[in-house]
Amino acid sequence: MPDRAKVAVLISGSGTNMAALLYASRAEDCPYEIVLVAANDPDAKGLRLAEAEGIATFALSHKGMKRAEHDAAMDAAIRASGAQWVALAGYMRILTEDFVSAWEGRMVNIHPSLLPKYTGLHTHDRAIAAGDSHGGVTVHLVTAELDDGPILGQTPVAIVPGDTAESLAARVLIAEHQLYSRCLARLVSRERDPDWLAERVRERALALPESDEIVSHGMPCFGVTKGKKFAYFTADHHGDGRIALLVKISGVEEQGLLIERDEERFFRPAYFGDGWIGMRLDRGGVDWDDVGAWLARSWRAVAPKRLTVLLDAADAF
Repeated sequence: MPDRAKVAVLISGSGTNMAALLYASRAEDCPYEIVLVAANDPDAKGLRLAEAEGIATFALSHKGMKRAEHDAAMDAAIRASGAQWVALAGYMRILTEDFVSAWEGRMVNIHPSLLPKYTGLHTHDRAIAAGDSHGGVTVHLVTAELDDGPILGQTPVAIVPGDTAESLAARVLIAEHQLYSRCLARLVSRERDPDWLAERVRERALALPESDEIVSHGMPCFGVTKGKKFAYFTADHHGDGRIALLVKISGVEEQGLLIERDEERFFRPAYFGDGWIGMRLDRGGVDWDDVGAWLARSWRAVAPKRLTVLLDAADAF
């Protein structure tokens, strides 16, 4: 299987969700591995479990530290571990916008309610008091707004007669342990999912003026309506094992320079000649702003002047 995604898990206490992620990662087909468990409390019990299981740990008390300083130290430890993703598992700290922004789209959290209901604390008490038929759990991407990121998965848990917050929490915790690892596995795998990658390319290509999509040579192909083509999306085309975007460039000299600069990412696409470059999308960590810029440049190379003049005027402002 491809190299497994490296995940850092942040905890504050017993780390039961961290343990669930860790033991799920021991399955041979799991697409992620835990490379660090970090805590804002050096006495967090989850640290001892991680150490016993051979996982690197980092602990730094937040007491007496400014929030930004503590977040910066945690961020440095995460990056030093080689982690590409961050999973919050009972991490009882509100993160700074800078920290959240640095891990945008690559940090996930688990919350004990069916969001958007009951953000924050005391979720089980609030669900019972409202007379809800179900509590539950949500896994979501982390944004600057508390418990408000895009939802990756949910599991409802029935509220039964006589439930207390404690009895409901015990059943929700079982659901948490089941759901979190599945959502994390799907999240880290999607960067090698041809359908997901194709949709990200499609969104950006079709946002360009008068662009359309057809299938050409068995591949999604993007061009100016009734005009020339400026991009192709390939997935194992001719059995090359790559998922990639093909865009137009100035010629053989630029092609050679790009490949020399980063031969892991760039390649000469077969059958396309020197005026095209292939860039791999299946290596993880795709910079989608950069992909959008390449698409826009390629579009400009084939678009009629009446369209490029309008964009040039807009860019001037």
